[in-house]
Amino acid sequence: MRTVILGGGTAGWMTAAGLARLLGRETEVTLVESAEIGIVGVGEATLPHIRAFNQRLGIDEAAFMAETLGTFKLGIDFHDFGAIGEAYIHPFGSFGAPIGDVGFHHYWLRAGAPAPLERFSLPCLMARAARFAHPDPTETADHAGYGYAYQFDATRFAPFLRARAEADGAVRIEGRVVGVERHGESGDVAALILADGRRVVGDLFVDCSGFAARLIEGALAAPWEDWSRWLPCDRAVALPCTAPAGRVEPYTRATAMAAGWRWRIPLQHRVGNGYVYSSAHLADEAAADAIAAALDGPALAEPRLLRFRAGRRRASWVGNVVSVGLASGFLEPLESTSLYLAQMAITELVELFPDGAIDPRDRAEFNVRVDHEYDRIRDFLILHYTATRRDDSDFWRDMRALTLPDTLAERIELWRATGRVAQYSHGLFLEPSWIAVLIGQGILPHGIDPRAAAADPARLGRAMAALDADLAARVAAMPDHAAALGLHARAADAA
Repeated sequence: MRTVILGGGTAGWMTAAGLARLLGRETEVTLVESAEIGIVGVGEATLPHIRAFNQRLGIDEAAFMAETLGTFKLGIDFHDFGAIGEAYIHPFGSFGAPIGDVGFHHYWLRAGAPAPLERFSLPCLMARAARFAHPDPTETADHAGYGYAYQFDATRFAPFLRARAEADGAVRIEGRVVGVERHGESGDVAALILADGRRVVGDLFVDCSGFAARLIEGALAAPWEDWSRWLPCDRAVALPCTAPAGRVEPYTRATAMAAGWRWRIPLQHRVGNGYVYSSAHLADEAAADAIAAALDGPALAEPRLLRFRAGRRRASWVGNVVSVGLASGFLEPLESTSLYLAQMAITELVELFPDGAIDPRDRAEFNVRVDHEYDRIRDFLILHYTATRRDDSDFWRDMRALTLPDTLAERIELWRATGRVAQYSHGLFLEPSWIAVLIGQGILPHGIDPRAAAADPARLGRAMAALDADLAARVAAMPDHAAALGLHARAADAA
């Protein structure tokens, strides 16, 4: 099987590295890219799933962090979404520990919410204190478990993966694609035609050409499902700045703005910043001025404008073309899902990879799985915008008046009535994530589990005070984040 990947960048080299390492001799991997085309690099923050991907590729974490100038990430710190002045963390971990199969938040509500919910989350406390330690694999207490992800320089990740992919046998071809040759009967892609006349022949093609979608849309005209009516932010202005001395936060910050939100991602050598906004509510120049005014230090570049559209392909695998990354779909980086969606598609492709001719059942299954992921992430992102009491700008008033997708409306209704989060077997963001945003943005349920409702509030209060003290003690014993990264030692050596 000859696999040809169109496009380098993060999605392309993630695909090449994944296929070359995980499929080995089952396929020949060729990647075609042009040095004239840059990396979009909308975000630099990830989800914990990236660790599993790196581990499967045999990537050493220390080498990866050093090469990409990365930092650790314990969650996302949201400001001003529910109301101006409010803040909460969406952590990579749970809150408290369930009793039987009744979630901790039911007992927390029964006790009268004696302290902010994040006080009962180890990663939340670590993030607030700017401390970090790797999870203890021998720890068995439910309340002590957590995950972590990375924040890194996206422009360094693709070259890092390229070296891995080429070491595993992937071949890179430099060239600009000027045409696509197709089979007369099936309509499948047969070859890519380069500007110098070369033909790059393949059996399976992976479209990683970004928003251009040269194969999945340009050649095969796969339709796009537009979600801008629910997610109207269609632009971003990115602007890195110098990193302030001292404290390095192990989390991404998202701060709601008048026409969207801004990100802040601390790296070892700089801070990534950007303003994601709706062009119907804010002019580009005003967005650039707003992000420039919010920087912690001097800007390191000119503001960079990015245009995008929220949505996905109605089918991400059509014929013999699989789309990965931006060619497949785009959901703004509010919950750092961009690299996850590429990783997910690569993982599904490896699992369903053709053994000879493409089986239509595998193609259909791939599309179903990808659709589920996009659809559920879409609903989770919409929640951040619509679970709000803000009415200080046209943008937030419009978001409050939004008609929700049925899938999200039903989920919120169940939560309000019972305090339960509807479960699903496929898709990102499980119960703790939904609880973090719902409670963090002020949507409290009217009812709770009857077993929790029967508990003694005073006894619960004492147990929660003990848990609060135990978690605080654990965090106090951890090194600060900069020390965990070795930045203190490097600074001392440099001095």
